[in-house]
Amino acid sequence: MSEHRRKPPQSRGRRAAQPPSGGRRAAQPYGSTPGSHGMPSDRPYGGRAEARRAAQRAGGGRRRAADASGDVTVVGRGRGRYEPEKKRFIDYPRSGRNGWRRWTPSWKLITGLALAFMGMLIGLGGLALAMVEVPDEKNALALQQNNVYYWSDGTVMARAGETNRQNLKIEDIPRSMQQAVVAAENATFWDDKGIDPMGVGRAVFNMATGGDTQGGSTITQQFVKNNYLSQEQTLSRKVKELFISIKVNAKMDKREILQGYLNTSYYGRGAYGLQAASQAYFEKNAEDLTPAESALLTTVLKGADLYDPAGGVGPNSKPKQNRERAIKRWNWVMDRQVDLKMMSQSERDEYTFPKVAPRKAQSGLNGQTGYLAAIAEAEVKSTLNISKQQFDQGGYQIHTTFDKKKTAAMAKAVKKVTDQYIDPEKDPETDKFVQFGAASVEPGTGRIVALYGGPGFDKGHFTNNADTLGVPVGSTWKPFVLAAAMEHGTYKSDGVGVAPSSEYNGNNKLKVKTQDGSDYLDKEGNPFYQVNDADKDHGYVTLRRAMEVSANTPFVQLGMDVGMDKVRDVAASAGIEKDSFDPNLNPSFALGTSTPGAIEMANAYATFAASGTHVDTYSVTKVEYEGEEKPGFEKPQKETAMDSDIADNITDVLRGVIEKPHGTGTRAQELGRPAAGKTGTTDKNKSAWWVGYTPQLSTAVTLFRTDPDEGTLLSMNGTGGFKSIHGGRLPTEVWTAYMKDALKGTPVKGFPKPSPVGKKIDQIGAPSPSPSVSEEPEPSASPSQSEEPEPSASPSPSQSTPSAPPSNSCRPNDWFCDDTGGTDTGGTDTGGTDAGGTDTGGTDTGGTDTGGTETGGTETGGTETGGNGNGGNGNNGGIWGQNGDG
Repeated sequence: MSEHRRKPPQSRGRRAAQPPSGGRRAAQPYGSTPGSHGMPSDRPYGGRAEARRAAQRAGGGRRRAADASGDVTVVGRGRGRYEPEKKRFIDYPRSGRNGWRRWTPSWKLITGLALAFMGMLIGLGGLALAMVEVPDEKNALALQQNNVYYWSDGTVMARAGETNRQNLKIEDIPRSMQQAVVAAENATFWDDKGIDPMGVGRAVFNMATGGDTQGGSTITQQFVKNNYLSQEQTLSRKVKELFISIKVNAKMDKREILQGYLNTSYYGRGAYGLQAASQAYFEKNAEDLTPAESALLTTVLKGADLYDPAGGVGPNSKPKQNRERAIKRWNWVMDRQVDLKMMSQSERDEYTFPKVAPRKAQSGLNGQTGYLAAIAEAEVKSTLNISKQQFDQGGYQIHTTFDKKKTAAMAKAVKKVTDQYIDPEKDPETDKFVQFGAASVEPGTGRIVALYGGPGFDKGHFTNNADTLGVPVGSTWKPFVLAAAMEHGTYKSDGVGVAPSSEYNGNNKLKVKTQDGSDYLDKEGNPFYQVNDADKDHGYVTLRRAMEVSANTPFVQLGMDVGMDKVRDVAASAGIEKDSFDPNLNPSFALGTSTPGAIEMANAYATFAASGTHVDTYSVTKVEYEGEEKPGFEKPQKETAMDSDIADNITDVLRGVIEKPHGTGTRAQELGRPAAGKTGTTDKNKSAWWVGYTPQLSTAVTLFRTDPDEGTLLSMNGTGGFKSIHGGRLPTEVWTAYMKDALKGTPVKGFPKPSPVGKKIDQIGAPSPSPSVSEEPEPSASPSQSEEPEPSASPSPSQSTPSAPPSNSCRPNDWFCDDTGGTDTGGTDTGGTDAGGTDTGGTDTGGTDTGGTETGGTETGGTETGGNGNGGNGNNGGIWGQNGDG
């Protein structure tokens, strides 16, 4: 090649960094080095590769360099090509990108950060694992203390919670128990590392988000929780449990862990550990357990109050419900062992569900103290958000509102009436399984001062009759209907309240009308007819009179005219809990198909006694634990539930129930001081109520019979020698006897004088409607005052397009509902305490006792047909065609 065609190697299109002045400097010629200012270098280059490397050293190759002024010149191959600036360790925001791409992290950055985070977590986890120490065996159960309950005067009411535990060696634990608990609780127990990562993650997430805190624990974790940690469900406790479980699993033999778990678990009935549980459920030593019995003890580990076949404490825990749950779980435990090859199918088929021993009362909780302690315990656990297992470990000093003398007086009153009338040995068909329940609340404070829950835990009766859910209250509900009418008026009153002097048709077998004037239809599509007790016609009567004689038809139609939703809301504001309401707002809702317990009813009527001021009930005033007073037990706040004039007018009307000769609660006159109240009796005599109050004390008494196996209500027809039992009879007698003792030494106090409320707004068809007349409060009559006979009228209400009734169903927590289409409502006390007529001089002179004379308390005649409605006008089986209650 000729010399003139040979060119020295050059950098193609490469540019050197610009000078500070901003001008461009030509690329260094071949053979030059940086800083030579165009002078040849002493170091020769032998080829293009060497020249390229020299150019790269001079201008940074393909890198972008910045001078002191911040200007950038790109040096590299290619004409006019710009290359990215030097990469940072973390390239964010991203260089060489514009707009949203500049702020979008690269996958390399994301991956790197994720790996770094995981590495950090692993490092921290390893550090924590190395630092955490397995604590000394705290074994809080071995140090368990009593829970001490105090009366309102500060004296000790009961001590409960003594330790019931005996440790076993693994050799003494039957293989059937070991297999059953591993199969049900932790199938991978023998091979795992002490934790279930997926389960732990799920449990931690649930706790962090406020979800279910249960689940996710292996047998090792449960042993660690029982033996070393508290029972609180918190994230910090779960983390500690995780690390300690790993170490315990590494240090201890699996057989030791299983032994510890079975010795520290809570099986219910106050039993900690397998040996105590075996004695409590089967009255035998653990080493003698059969596979079927082992499976049942494994079953109750899931929650004894819901899986003990003999029943538990709280809603949804009656024996029938528990037994059904326990059988289902027991079968699963047995089948699970077959699935895991721990038992053959033929062996499994040999076993049936085992029989358990009856529950026994915990030491110190005999008589009424068991029920009092149960109410206080529920309040403590709810307020402190602790489990039963944690509570049963003891150490709590619980100061209650319960009055020792009043509680004794209530038990004495129940015993007096029971001994006088009820004889289950002589009359087992009618008197067996008869139960009383009662509660007493202070108006204006909400303090529960006394209750009667039943014969006692020591007698095998563990259901608290003062706090049941499932016994319909009957006509004790009618005051809420009247209060709603006073507050809201009816659909035709334009919001003006209805006065007690308003007249409604009280005749028997009346068609119930909807607010548009159409017939209300029963579930079969027929017009719905409401009946009165004993099919009695009352004619058009004032609402005051209807309350006194407990006529059904006026209050059913009044409830429809007001709106049953408004009746429900007024009852709720007075103190009835949500779970107690019958969800079916049909006509019979006005007659007491809802099922609040005695505590709720006493408190709701206390709202009337306190002139419309409502206070939530409470039973605990102070709780101390390890010398420290726990927060959350302040007195509940007062609330205005209804206008004072409305409440005082209700009181004035309810005074007539006691004081008028035709009133259904005349037996309460024996109290000898101003009082107000209402009777309640349900269809087929399945329950009877009396709820009454003075300005100082409100008390509810209920009477019912239950099938001990099914938990359903039985009829009380024939109970105590009476053809039917009404609220004005035995419940009123218990109330009167108790209130006499409870108020002994308390000054006699009158009720506030009511001011006029609402207007006289009569039902359509009343003889002389006068909606514009203001109501003057009708003074309550004394027992000696006479009453004009009721007018008799036969209405002919118009008919139009009918409306369909709502469906019916039992509530989840309804203990006694039998799901047969609604709760029975019937049987009205219409005059006197024996379904008609007032006892005057020992003779029933009215109602349905025709010719029946009470001599010395014994009925010698009469038909007394009240309490059992026939459905009215062909409504056979119609759940709302039954008699209302009184």
